[in-house]
Order: sequence, then C-alpha cells, then structure tokens
Amino acid sequence: METIAAGLDPKKFQQQVDGVNVDLFVLRNQQGMEVCITNFGARIVSMWVPDREGHFRDVVLAFDNLDQFMDKVNSPSDFGAVIGRYANRIGDGHLEVDGKVYQLPQNNFTHCLHGGPDGWHYCIFEVKQVSSQRLELTLTSPDGDANFPGTVQATVIYQLTEENELIIDYRATSDAKTVINLTNHSYFNLSGDPNQTIADHVLFIDADRYTPTGTTFLPVGRIDAVEGTPMDFRTPHPVGLDLKNFACEQIANGNGFDHNWCLNTQGDAERIAASVYCPQSGIGLEVCTSEPGLQIYTGNFLDHTAVGKRGISYGPNTAICLETQKYPDTPNHPEWPSAELSPEKPYASRTVFRFVKVG
Repeated sequence: METIAAGLDPKKFQQQVDGVNVDLFVLRNQQGMEVCITNFGARIVSMWVPDREGHFRDVVLAFDNLDQFMDKVNSPSDFGAVIGRYANRIGDGHLEVDGKVYQLPQNNFTHCLHGGPDGWHYCIFEVKQVSSQRLELTLTSPDGDANFPGTVQATVIYQLTEENELIIDYRATSDAKTVINLTNHSYFNLSGDPNQTIADHVLFIDADRYTPTGTTFLPVGRIDAVEGTPMDFRTPHPVGLDLKNFACEQIANGNGFDHNWCLNTQGDAERIAASVYCPQSGIGLEVCTSEPGLQIYTGNFLDHTAVGKRGISYGPNTAICLETQKYPDTPNHPEWPSAELSPEKPYASRTVFRFVKVG
C-alpha cells in the first residue's frame, strides 16, 4: 500500500458509488511536494508543501474519508472541490439563454449557489492518472442537469510541476448554448494548523475594483473602486486587519470577506493576480489565472460542526479561499465578462497555485 506523506489512508476513499470506482490519487514532484485528489467532486484532499525551514505541512482543510464528503446532510461541504456548472451565485436562480428563461435551483436564499445542491462537487468524475505529476478528470453533465441547458463535456487537469506549482486547466464543450464558470474551492490555512485562524495571513490582490454585495451575498450590480475601503489589498496586509470591521457595510454583509475582485491581470495566467503568506510558517501562495475575477472567502461560516483531518473541528476564519472565476451573477449582467459556452465557443481556463517560501 502506498504511503502518503500527509497521512491519509487511501482505503478510506476506495468505494464503488453508482457503479463507478472512487479512489484517492496522488501527485508528487522531486521536491517532496504531494497533492492528494479524489475523483468524488474532483476534490483536492491534501496539499503537502514545505515551510521556510523545509518541514512539510498540509495546508488545506478537508475530510480524511469519502463517507464524510458524500454526506450532504451531516457534513455538507465544498472543501477542495471543482465547482460547476456555475461557481458562485446566479441571482434568484434566473438564467436566460437566447430569450428562453431557465429556473435553476434556489439553494442560497433565493439564489443558485455553486450549481445547486447537487452541483459538480457531488459528482463522480472519470479519472486517468497520466503520470506521477498529472491527473485528468472528466465529467458529462447532461442537458437539463440542475435545469441548465446543453450537454456539457468537461475536463479538469491537475498538473504538479517541479516549481511547486499546481496547475489546474479546465476545458468544456457544449452541444447547445449555455453558461459555465468553474473554480477550485480549496480552503487554505498556510500555517498547517486549522486550530488557528488565518487572521495573520498577509494578502495581496492585484485589483482596483470589486463587486459589492447585498445582504444575501449577491452582487448589487455595481463595480466599485477599492480605494479607501477595506477591500483594498493592493498593498499587502494581514487579512485580520478588517476581517471583523462590521462598521463597514460590505464586511457586515459578508460576515467577513466573501467578495469578488475584478482583477487587473486581463486574463494573463502568467501574472500574479493574488498572493497570501503565513508569517508563522513562511509558506506563501501565489495565484495566477486566465479568469477576470477572484472570489475571496475567509471561512466566515465555518462553525466547528465540520470535523476534518486529524480530528480538528473547523471554526470561523480558519481558512481562506481564493476562487478564480467569472464574476458572480454574470449571466444577468451582460456588460460583465461573458460566461457563455456554446458549440462554437468552447471553454478553457487556467489557474496556477504556486507555493513559495517567504522570509
């Protein structure tokens, strides 16, 4: 049996579900970095990366067994998952494509969140391990899946490089016009200890603007300047500086940070769109993307009910998510960067998570 540096037991992920084998797959590079992924939701279960002293730490929140991931009643989660068909929110579940209106599931207030309650994070992907550093996962989402139009064929490729980068490439085609917005929903705690919050994590976002939200977390339709607000991370500073600044309407609305930033990087997946590092561990994470937006979520609604790896119960603000994506509710804002997918217009997106040592 393969030994996993992060301490996971592969047997706890090996089941046949709906006639499909689910398992745990391991990527490793020559530097000792290790990433474990399950084909249930194409989820990242662990990321084993070196700190400034060269000691390795697991820097993502997740469960250590498949049963918890599958239990939507007692342990609902999007930990580490590929989110689809549409990451984030579509207002009132209202989707109009070529003049036809589709009513999507309303699972977050009146909105459709992350493709609905049975989104891709609860689907089983077919999987092919190409090499020790490359994993390809595929999914067919039929026409009418969660009432989205079009049959979508999607591929997610995880590739681990010798530069301690995890490159995620998303591809999708459809036989009819529809919308798509894919992301990875990993919850990072770069201290490696989710008993601690991420308040000390130093965040940088290359964005002059963001989409403010209302009390149901949906963008209100404006694009505002970050200048002079707690949303300004153009100069790196600790997340905790304004995390509880509820005198700020936007922080109050999100119960912390739960917002989309409009990136300055203009789709250049080689430019750093955002970075975060933990002063304690010296682990830094640089994020590059071809997407126009970045949703930052600071684990505001973690409430100790989820008990993850090493028996740790995940409390408020014990993780930060950096979700590269289209803007939330883009299908209802045609003036924003398009989320359209059609037979003539296939979808391709890239995200790079690059781990570096700081200090």
